[in-house]
Amino acid sequence: MEVLVEVKNQIKKFIEVCSYPEALELLEKLATGKMLRSKLILKIAGISEDSIKLCAIVEMIHAASLLHDDVIDEADTRRGKPSINALYDNKTSIMFGDILYSRAFTELSQMDKQIAYHVSNAVTELSIGEMMDVDLTNSFNTSYEKYLTMIYKKTASLIEASARSAALLVGLNSEKYATYGKNLGLAFQMIDDILDITQDSKTLGKPAMLDFVEGKVTIPYLYLYERVEDKEYLKSLYKKELNSDELNWIKEQFKKTKALEDAIKEAKQIGNEAIKSVIDEENSEDLVQIMRDMIEREF
Repeated sequence: MEVLVEVKNQIKKFIEVCSYPEALELLEKLATGKMLRSKLILKIAGISEDSIKLCAIVEMIHAASLLHDDVIDEADTRRGKPSINALYDNKTSIMFGDILYSRAFTELSQMDKQIAYHVSNAVTELSIGEMMDVDLTNSFNTSYEKYLTMIYKKTASLIEASARSAALLVGLNSEKYATYGKNLGLAFQMIDDILDITQDSKTLGKPAMLDFVEGKVTIPYLYLYERVEDKEYLKSLYKKELNSDELNWIKEQFKKTKALEDAIKEAKQIGNEAIKSVIDEENSEDLVQIMRDMIEREF
């Protein structure tokens, strides 16, 4: 998508304002993802100077949160490439994240007041979601509500704000698009959690089934815990480097209890809820496609 290059160029322009060459050097080292939030904004608001700026702001906020996330998780890779904290150190990663956040907020302050409110409010939610994510790794979480609240705050809130802001930018029904964005974000995170189990290490760009080892009880494990006979044995594997027998036991239990299958069904159901909220809108075809690309895949 050629326009995504424009978004990257806009981010570069925003960073050039700092007159600090090291910041540009770090920007070059950032691993770029699929830019889901930008694609969403552009599908809703079309291509204009304001929509490109909104994309750049949201991508900078997202990148800043990931820079901080990698320090918290002590991650050496991001999207299959070395993370900034691995290439440099934690301090550099945190401070560069702060530069991205503050430049994004400076530019956001020049936009429509409602857009500035919803995006900045989502960053508060996102930060609380990060803290909840860390807190939930302290012990084996069995609460579906806590998991859902955490993924809403950590992932869905910024996607929801992106969709709402794009609609506000061009005078569309912002509530409908916010509902779409929220459900897109929830489905996106659930699918990411499912792929941690179903994909191999090479595809993921990180070790497979790492979430459980790191203390993350995601939706498939929540279903598994509810249904598995030997709950204590499952809990004993939590935050443990798993050997092949233990890994195979978990995989077998996923099949036996249909926990993985039902987690996939739930993610798809939430995805379909997102589609329903915008089905009557003119640009619904593109938004339906974004969601279908995500939920109709090989797991």
